[in-house]
Amino acid sequence: MFDEEVAAVIRSLDADFPRVEEMTGPEARAAIAARRQPVRNPDVVAKTEDRRIPGPGGEIPVRLYFPHRDGDGVLPVVVFCHGGGFVFCDIESHDGFCRELSAGTESVVISVDYRLAPEHKAPAAAHDAFAALTWAAENARELGGDPDRLLIAGDSAGGNLAASACLLARDAGGPAVAAQVLIYPALDPACDTASYRERGTGYGNTKAAMEWYWRQYLPADGAVEPRYQVEPLAADTFRGLPPAIVVTAGLDPLADEGRAYAVALARDGVAVTHRHYPGLFHGFLTILPLRAGRSARDLLWHDLRAAAKRGAP
Repeated sequence: MFDEEVAAVIRSLDADFPRVEEMTGPEARAAIAARRQPVRNPDVVAKTEDRRIPGPGGEIPVRLYFPHRDGDGVLPVVVFCHGGGFVFCDIESHDGFCRELSAGTESVVISVDYRLAPEHKAPAAAHDAFAALTWAAENARELGGDPDRLLIAGDSAGGNLAASACLLARDAGGPAVAAQVLIYPALDPACDTASYRERGTGYGNTKAAMEWYWRQYLPADGAVEPRYQVEPLAADTFRGLPPAIVVTAGLDPLADEGRAYAVALARDGVAVTHRHYPGLFHGFLTILPLRAGRSARDLLWHDLRAAAKRGAP
């Protein structure tokens, strides 16, 4: 059972969210951008800075967030990959959330405007996420950050990219990551789990939309090697990965794949904190006015601060 505020948001999403599966990528992008609300929390951080950093397909736009602080000690650094089905959303769509993330964790946040599908197929976005993670490690000190307290986070499709970037970093020999933060991550293009069957319609995010997102992102032949660059659950082993914070929602079609990844990580010796919210839905954490989202964010900030304090293993 869930409260009336949550029920009202779900009804609104079901009624008003664009039917992206009936659109082209650019049409979906425009429809989602038209729904964007103004940022109402600009002053929770001390400043922001837009930059362009080197990437495998050209320069990658990023936005840096710097928290208010007392003193001049070095800060944790969080690389953030936004959600949006690999197709839409950007730095602006998640600006308010990244401000809260920086303020709540007292960290420098680097929001990554990675390449989008269908113009850029997998694994372009994952490679951009890894490039941003590498750049963050190399430039942390210049930003007032601590390279030994480097984290990567993402919601939905961004959770996929955060997980993929950690696998790429492990197999490349670095950079070292203190924690991977996977917020209702999209990890399995099959879209055939029990949570898809039970929650595939009626709760905002739908099976039809998710199947469309994967069609936009995957190459026509589906071939990506190593496969974990697009499907982290397909990795041969999860040993050597950084500790994970995994957030799942009970009313989300993606709940089972997030849970499966948490179980797989723990089975291979990775420390996992799994926060499951049975009465909440996909996307709830980035809806800033939602009361249930506020309390969940406070707990997430606590988990991130603890992970940053421990530093990279």
